[in-house]
Amino acid sequence: MRYEFRIAGLVSEALAEAFPEFDRVPVPVPVPEETLFCGPVTDEAHLYGLLVRFQSLGLHVLEMRQLPG
Repeated sequence: MRYEFRIAGLVSEALAEAFPEFDRVPVPVPVPEETLFCGPVTDEAHLYGLLVRFQSLGLHVLEMRQLPG
């Protein structure tokens, strides 16, 4: 499964390194500053682990969704 996580603010390269399994994509203006992380999620435990990792780094997940395909 592939997921997309929409994070509030621009995530620095240093913080993005905590998610090596994901591609990081800044959202273009005029949308408020947000960052997208897209990549594989192996199972439900991995998904919840990712959410905990985002939270522990002070990143606010605005939206997450499973990508088609």
